[in-house]
Amino acid sequence: MQFEVWAPQAGRVTLQCDGVTRAMERDPEREGWWRGEAEAHDGSRYGFALDGGPVRPDPRSRRQPDGPDGPSAVVDHARFAWRAQWGGRPLPGAVLYELHVGTYTREGTFDAAAERLGHLAELGVTHVELMPVCPFPGRHGWGYEGVSLWAVHEPYGGPEGLKRFVDRAHALGLGVVLDVVHNHLGPSGNYLPEFGPYFTDTHHTPWGAAVNLDAPGSDEVRSYLVQSALAWLRDYRIDGLRLDAVHALVDTRAHHFLEELSEAVDTLAADTGRPLFLIAESDLNDPRVVTPREEGGFGVHAQWNDDFHHALHTALTGESQGYYADFARAPLAALAKTLTGGFFHDGTYSSFRGRHHGRPLDRDRVAGHRLLGYSQTHDQVGNRARGDRLAALVSPGLLACAAALTLTAPFTPMLFMGEEWAAGTPWQFFTDHTDPELARAVRDGRRREFAAHGWAEEDVPDPQDPATRDRSCLDWSEPEREPHARVLAWYRLLVALRHGQPDLTDPDLGDTKVAYDEERRWLAFRRGDVRVAVNLAGEPAAVPLGAPGARVLAAWEPVRAPGPDGVLHLPGESAVVLLQE
Repeated sequence: MQFEVWAPQAGRVTLQCDGVTRAMERDPEREGWWRGEAEAHDGSRYGFALDGGPVRPDPRSRRQPDGPDGPSAVVDHARFAWRAQWGGRPLPGAVLYELHVGTYTREGTFDAAAERLGHLAELGVTHVELMPVCPFPGRHGWGYEGVSLWAVHEPYGGPEGLKRFVDRAHALGLGVVLDVVHNHLGPSGNYLPEFGPYFTDTHHTPWGAAVNLDAPGSDEVRSYLVQSALAWLRDYRIDGLRLDAVHALVDTRAHHFLEELSEAVDTLAADTGRPLFLIAESDLNDPRVVTPREEGGFGVHAQWNDDFHHALHTALTGESQGYYADFARAPLAALAKTLTGGFFHDGTYSSFRGRHHGRPLDRDRVAGHRLLGYSQTHDQVGNRARGDRLAALVSPGLLACAAALTLTAPFTPMLFMGEEWAAGTPWQFFTDHTDPELARAVRDGRRREFAAHGWAEEDVPDPQDPATRDRSCLDWSEPEREPHARVLAWYRLLVALRHGQPDLTDPDLGDTKVAYDEERRWLAFRRGDVRVAVNLAGEPAAVPLGAPGARVLAAWEPVRAPGPDGVLHLPGESAVVLLQE
């Protein structure tokens, strides 16, 4: 078997495979690359030593059986027997569901999560979006401190476990999206700097030196990231990738990394005949991220839209701290702006940033499905001091309003695991760092961060305490009892309406018309023949819907269709979806 590694600064490289050491030779056709032969098979342990140093894992390791610091292992992807016949599911018309493998079940494995996928099929979602699964220190964590960008966290089940999960999802008609982190690697078990200029001091990020996308040596670094992305889509039959924090990918080259990546993914989609897509997490509010390449954009297929979340959250909770401040001044107006224009900050002044931010979307050119809308995500729940979900902050009626707005808005909707039954469990920030100093630094840093916002130290859970992770596991007995069962039935109904009413998947952002009353706290909007109204106040509201003859499709509380005067009498803290006939 041939092994290869990029180590442009090394004068000597040796390969250690199954206890046997062999010298490697420079590749005469690829500058900086080394190659060597060794007897190996699926499961063989190996690593590379540079200039007589310690044996390190392969930067392109497909498996780390003993964690990020141990040797790599050979993976023969051809050994897995795929069962599901799968042609893929495209992003337009999708309903996504964000899932963390380590807390979706108490067991915290791919196999245990796969046993619960029937619940998602019944719910009606189309794609499961897995939080990162690359190896990270310890057993439990969010996954954003991963290393070995081609490998799978062993405690979850390793490569075989991920394949079984994807195969089961496909058998149930569910696509799988994987969250990947290209903007940084975790501090523990990260040996890439020993091999080459994977990072650069030319730019800096919140995590330190930036990934090298534009400095000397960046050609190979970009290829490393692109080929890693393609490996997930090809070897694991993943249907799409969520790209973490692309605003931290600093790239001054004329051909932006995101454009290069989207080109490669589109080419693979054409070669395989499966719809494949990229979803960016972007804080830029820049339409170029989701604008097709032929129109001068980066060609990413969709992006998260935090503006919709922030407007909705402030309207529901009244919170106004931090980045919520601009939205909280007139939350229903902010919500109306995002429903019709996508971004709230589209060149407007952001008090949180202390500057103007964003630029307008061209609603005639950007389809609504290219923005993801949500009321909760791992970030927006887990980065609260106590990890409290929306269900801990508002009434079931307001949760019903949030669900109605999310699942009928012109965006691609995404749910966060447990949201669909108003889970009573929190989702907190937890780690399992094996380095005591790093564990202490993370714990103290988080407590300092929240102390600045008035939280007492004892109110901020210790990320390293195993109980913090355990509290964050879903309680699967909840959906069977009230009030959770009623919320779950509401979500199922709304998802079914999303699939059943063509107007709700119409990609035309400009077709959404909104009316609202900031003082009386009601908002209504129209998408084709579908009318949606929510009353966030505790008292009934008279909503001039202007839709006489409309038929009620779904209502959180009993409500009559508007009479001849077109006025809808909507109970407090409730939502309704109607069809104009």
